[in-house]
Amino acid sequence: MASQYTLKTIAHIRSDFPEKFGIPRQSGLVESLKAELIFEPAYRNADALRGLEDYSHIWLIWGFSESIRKEWTPTVRPPRLGGNQRMGVFATRSPFRPNPVGLSCVRLDGINTSPESGPILHIAGADLLDGTPVFDIKPYLPYVDSYPEAEGGFGSRHSGYRLEVDCPPECLELIPVQYRDALLEILAQDPRPSYQEDPTRIYGMKYAGMNVRFFVENGWLHICKVDKL
Repeated sequence: MASQYTLKTIAHIRSDFPEKFGIPRQSGLVESLKAELIFEPAYRNADALRGLEDYSHIWLIWGFSESIRKEWTPTVRPPRLGGNQRMGVFATRSPFRPNPVGLSCVRLDGINTSPESGPILHIAGADLLDGTPVFDIKPYLPYVDSYPEAEGGFGSRHSGYRLEVDCPPECLELIPVQYRDALLEILAQDPRPSYQEDPTRIYGMKYAGMNVRFFVENGWLHICKVDKL
């Protein structure tokens, strides 16, 4: 048996996240988030996508390109546990793994063809950094991929947690209409590390050509400034 395998990058993600901060912690949390999957030249073959249009959701197997480390550790500090408690790496979705591979289920909104880029997949609900390499695509099969009765472990302890978002009218006007719903939903999910509770700290999140500044106090996220990058 081979001890090493080579993964080929078949595509890259084009999204509105130029950096990791602010990206939803899991796919599907913000359904209004739009992204595109652009194939590498060697894989711009429409025949490889034949039949995919019949599925509403797909699995993406991708690489944590910004989280590669030379060594791995058997335990990690999940942010959802405050960053102070260690758990086994295989009991988490931490990017710091023996193989930096991620898995996301996203909605397939459509497929079109560009003269420059070939087939393009339009997806929604992606938790992916702009430029993320994609290694494979598989269809989501509801009859085998969905287990509503499954136990979620410690990862589901904060599944219903949300912040109220206060966006003053003068800030809302600076956010393009097509990005408003997604941005407000991202902020409601609380992009801060779980161990950050300083109400005086101003955070900056880069998204869709904007730098959105905010602070959090008493369950409210207050947007205080929106700048164009």
